[in-house]
Amino acid sequence: MASFKTSDGCNIAYQLHLSGKPGAPRLALIHSLALGGTIWDGVVQRLSDKVDVLTWDCRGHSASDRMPGPYTPQLFARDLSELMTHIGWQSASVAGCSMGGCVALAFAGGYAARLEKLGLIDTTACYGPEAPKQWRERAATAREKGLASMSEFQGTRWFGDAFRQSNPQAVARLMDIFVANDVNCYSATCEMLGDADLRNLLPAIKVPTAVMVGEEDFATPVAMAEALHQGIAGSTLTVFKGARHITPVERPDDIAAKLSGLLGV
Repeated sequence: MASFKTSDGCNIAYQLHLSGKPGAPRLALIHSLALGGTIWDGVVQRLSDKVDVLTWDCRGHSASDRMPGPYTPQLFARDLSELMTHIGWQSASVAGCSMGGCVALAFAGGYAARLEKLGLIDTTACYGPEAPKQWRERAATAREKGLASMSEFQGTRWFGDAFRQSNPQAVARLMDIFVANDVNCYSATCEMLGDADLRNLLPAIKVPTAVMVGEEDFATPVAMAEALHQGIAGSTLTVFKGARHITPVERPDDIAAKLSGLLGV
């Protein structure tokens, strides 16, 4: 794990997985709320012999500095742009899961010249008119009752029943990351997602884009993925049968295959 300091003094933890192939495609992966770059481990294992992959912990998450909010998708996108500059990447493809998809959309809007291709996984451009209230209620629950009180709720949203039963250690590892979050950073990120509305960016996205979603995703349902697909000209839409919200962990083979197809490797 390496780190760099952003222009406003936030230490960002990251890992660079190099394929060793000259001219290999470059792919930056952005994680979901309250987790970290490790959600991509299974995907990285399947891509690392043919793709140079960057994973990182967004500010306020996992091993990165827990700087106070407020946060915005645009701030997280700026962090990624500065991180890419730090490692010497002028451009790359970018894919994000859930919160990471919102950040990827903000990156597409703010740094179009640095974006080659786009992957939007279990995500949305807007959670809807009730989102500010709903996300602030979730933040309040975290502050009042603690993140551990939300673990069962999160587990059932993240993964289907069969996966949870057959992979208890994988679920437990993610839950440990979830409950270790700073509650104020978590709350700030909840507010960020509640307020996010990136729909105006969709028509301007011209790079090849793959939209993916779990069939049983309750957090960002298939209808939200369909809205992304309809809003981004030329995009593809894939629905993973039986999967829920954190498909990079639940379906790494499928995610890696779709990203490989997007990148042409």
